[in-house]
Amino acid sequence: MITRGWLFIALLLIGSLFALTGLRQFFIQPLATTSSNVVWFLIQVSPLLIILPGLLSVSTRSAFYAIVVALLYFIHGVLIAATEPLRWFGVVEIIVACALIADATWLLRKWRERDAGMT
Repeated sequence: MITRGWLFIALLLIGSLFALTGLRQFFIQPLATTSSNVVWFLIQVSPLLIILPGLLSVSTRSAFYAIVVALLYFIHGVLIAATEPLRWFGVVEIIVACALIADATWLLRKWRERDAGMT
């Protein structure tokens, strides 16, 4: 099945957003205390953690939610690229979010075709 490769790419991109968020939160722009860093990191990655089980179960709805979550990270990347001194970090987040949007859109289309063929 060709969609397994695209699902792997989607999971890889989600992991990349997870890693970018952790890198920024703990090493590039950390807050004053470790506990506040951990709490803020968990708040920022919770949308990614919520969509993971649905993607792993190959749910059409979760592919749509992956697009919505990627849009949140795209908006965050634009804000960072426009306001922060580390513009490259925002640009990388924008690129990864756009790749996730494209990949999840392709998965959504293929999974909807699969579901339509089952009826």
